[in-house]
Amino acid sequence: MVNLLYFAAIIFAIAFAALVVYIIKVLKETERTMANVANTLEGLETQMEGITTETTLLLNRTNALAEDINEKSKRLNVVVDSISGLGDTVSGFNQSIKQVSDSISKVAVENKEETAQAVKWGTVVMELFKRRKNNNE
Repeated sequence: MVNLLYFAAIIFAIAFAALVVYIIKVLKETERTMANVANTLEGLETQMEGITTETTLLLNRTNALAEDINEKSKRLNVVVDSISGLGDTVSGFNQSIKQVSDSISKVAVENKEETAQAVKWGTVVMELFKRRKNNNE
């Protein structure tokens, strides 16, 4: 029975040694994997610094562009307001011309005969002027 106990102890020692060998292999593979992960993370950190720098530059450019757009928008608002004022002025001018035209039409209708007389006298004066000019040549 003592032999059986020695035999069991030898089997246990061999199994334990095999277990230790496999654990060592697993730990070495884990160490290699962790080293690769560490290298990858270092590369990622470097890339993130570059991305952060580029993002900061892009944000600064975007802010400058937004300020420029706001400034130009304010200038455009002034132009639009000026054009609106010009439109009001033209509208008022058109209204004044319409009133003068209506007034002239009203006077012409009221004084039809006198207007016809004035046109006739104007025509006569123009004819006399043309004849005198032709005679002088």
